[in-house]
Amino acid sequence: MKAAWYERAGAAGDVLTVGEMPDPVAGAGEVLVRVAVSSVHPSDVKLRAGGRPGVDGIGWPRIVPHSDGAGTIEAVGAGVDPGRVGQRVWLWNGQWQRAQGTCAELIALPAAQAVPLPDAASFEAGACIGIPVMTAHACLFGEGDPGGKTVMVTGGAGAVSFYAIQMAKAAGARVLTTVSGPEKAEYAMQAGADAAIDYRREDVADAVMAATDGYGIDHAVDLEFGSNIGALAQVIRENGTIVAYGSAAVREPALPFYTLMFKRVTVRTELVYLLPDAPRRVGEAYVTDALERGVLRHEIAARFPLAEVAAAHELVESGNRRGCVMVTL
Repeated sequence: MKAAWYERAGAAGDVLTVGEMPDPVAGAGEVLVRVAVSSVHPSDVKLRAGGRPGVDGIGWPRIVPHSDGAGTIEAVGAGVDPGRVGQRVWLWNGQWQRAQGTCAELIALPAAQAVPLPDAASFEAGACIGIPVMTAHACLFGEGDPGGKTVMVTGGAGAVSFYAIQMAKAAGARVLTTVSGPEKAEYAMQAGADAAIDYRREDVADAVMAATDGYGIDHAVDLEFGSNIGALAQVIRENGTIVAYGSAAVREPALPFYTLMFKRVTVRTELVYLLPDAPRRVGEAYVTDALERGVLRHEIAARFPLAEVAAAHELVESGNRRGCVMVTL
């Protein structure tokens, strides 16, 4: 099969190689999927660059990148229903602590990680889902339905945030978001945000209180916990919840403990790779329903052939994109 791989961490143009590899074989409990499209997320490029946990235990020297994708089941291993052969699927967690990701013509992975893709959805839509949508769902619905609440989604132009805004609005929440400029504000508002706060020009806490007539927020979905916790602690209401799925800028943040304790605030982290089975199944059911009804909007920033996978990584790293970056196979 044709595939991309890297044998050491480093810059995309230096370490990514495209060539031929032996076809994988579906083991017990696994399916073999012919991949139509593989998506490139920020976590994928950070992992390849060596700036993110997750490589330990994969097994150098050859790692096929990317967690998410979509395609068609070509074969099944022992213990898997043979009726799944020919099924269209979306893939998640393809590369988490494994050497084989989705940036290859074929991938063998546990059957549960190949989720049926409704006929109404394209392979590209399916490839967008794994990390962004499942993270957004877990952050929003992990403590119950956000309907009727005021929700803050930080970094509103990001992949997870783009879906979190849509999902919170669809549930009946009032949604605020933070952005770093007018173009990103427009993008977040198109996703459904009720207000977009430019954190480079405004005091976030003051702007939140003004936008909510002094109410504040009930729930936060946060991209950069260390940078944002100060403002979030000011605006979160009693018995509110802050769910953080990242803190890259400040990896060991200080916590305003007493401010949070005297509001009885719940602070929780989310890592979709380790999502337990029960919430994963709930998230997958949500995704299936959303895809069948066409209620989630998917933005495709760019498409690259496999031979240009390094350029796809570089685009994601640049931050100069809106939506998913795809590698077609």
